[in-house]
Amino acid sequence: MPMTIKELADLCGARIEGGDSSVSLLSAADITSAKPYQVTQLTNSRYVPYLKETGASACFVAEGFAVDAKPENLALLVCPDPEISFIKAVKLLHPDREYGRFIAPQAVLEENVKLGDNLFIGPYAVIGENSGIGDNTQILAGSYIGRNVSIGRNCRLHPYVVIYDDVQIGDNVIIHSGAIIGADGFGYKFRDHAHVKVPQVGNVVIEDNVEIGANTCVDRGALGSTTIGYGSKIDNLVQIGHNNKVGKHVIMCGQTGVSGSCHIEDYAILAGSSGIADHVTIGKGAVVMARSGVAGNIAAGTQVFGSPAKEKKIAYKEQAAISKLPELLKKIKLLEEKIQKLEQGEK
Repeated sequence: MPMTIKELADLCGARIEGGDSSVSLLSAADITSAKPYQVTQLTNSRYVPYLKETGASACFVAEGFAVDAKPENLALLVCPDPEISFIKAVKLLHPDREYGRFIAPQAVLEENVKLGDNLFIGPYAVIGENSGIGDNTQILAGSYIGRNVSIGRNCRLHPYVVIYDDVQIGDNVIIHSGAIIGADGFGYKFRDHAHVKVPQVGNVVIEDNVEIGANTCVDRGALGSTTIGYGSKIDNLVQIGHNNKVGKHVIMCGQTGVSGSCHIEDYAILAGSSGIADHVTIGKGAVVMARSGVAGNIAAGTQVFGSPAKEKKIAYKEQAAISKLPELLKKIKLLEEKIQKLEQGEK
């Protein structure tokens, strides 16, 4: 939604320095590619050189951020936290699509479905019996919701989300396309030369303000619940096994896999392609770095790297030592040759 620099500055709590505050802003952009009528941000000194050449009409900067040179027509939007102000600006200039009250005639609602106010239910969405949908929630085209499912207020399920039976979802939850919530956990016992399936009769509980990325799978508990805590954010292509307890404000990046019965405590971060063995606890605020494999408990506040994962400083030293192996092997070979000559009596 277009607005003037002054209007945007007022809404984002920024002070204008230079430029023309009456210029209309149409969109937001990265500082390396911004053009006239766009707003950008400068939060890292490495990007200062781009400011001199930017075509942007406005740029968010922090109080006290040193700017040596800038285009004459560029307005600086000075504020305490330019990253948060820029996020607000992006939302204002690029508002989410609005979904009004609508239930598509192609949608299928089974018996005893409880619907809140101001809902959007898209074409070919299916809602199973005894399920409930809270106020202002949007179920987009082709999504499937099973029986006895509870979905709170202000949620959005993007197209082709699948929610199995008995799942409980809180308020303000976003689930992206292709995600599957509540499929069977991967549990088998090997008897008589065959794998016997362990019944998976638990459910999934997702608390408020959670976001789950596209094509992510969260398995139901074998007996109890798999839980995703308040405010946690889960990327695309993540696998969360049965009976996991994910705490509050946890971050899980793409292609992470968490085996069953793990406890991921509050504020932990699992970086991309990390793998967690079963029955492991990741402590509060711990960081599992990209492509790490965790087989044992990680203490709170620890940063680990590698496979098997070790404390970051130790893992980095080992990596540095490994890089020197070819040179060391050459030296050892030369020493072996010298020793062999000495043993043969040669000078």
